[in-house]
Amino acid sequence: MDDYKVMYDDEIKVGMTGELTKRVTDDDVDSFAKVTGDCNPIHMDNDFAKQSNYPGRVAHGMLSAGLISACLGNKMPGPGAVYINQDLNFHKSVFIGDVLIVTCKVINIKDNGDSKIVTLDTKVTNQDGDIVTDGHAIMKPANRNE
Repeated sequence: MDDYKVMYDDEIKVGMTGELTKRVTDDDVDSFAKVTGDCNPIHMDNDFAKQSNYPGRVAHGMLSAGLISACLGNKMPGPGAVYINQDLNFHKSVFIGDVLIVTCKVINIKDNGDSKIVTLDTKVTNQDGDIVTDGHAIMKPANRNE
């Protein structure tokens, strides 16, 4: 665990953020399809996607959601945190080569006595600043006493 920066629930404050950036590659989409079994041709076949009025293959919407999970698990609130809930809204398609910027911002902290529950605003934007996915996550951060 020495390689990870654990942020305990008593250190987290409203307004704190975590961020990560990722360029979506062919391999990302292919690997996601292999892991999930979602091989919809809109994701896998460039010609099919173009016939569907897209410029090329469309990344799975849940790939952007997975990046939210990565930001929550690695950045804010980080290692040791447990996902409780996530709501998602998908606004724009993501394509191979897009650069996605994920931001997770603490907007509320509920103290349950022994532990805290944190609500975060989650947002994924593309290289043009367009929101592609957003929502809210509810997390239980790492607790020193557990």
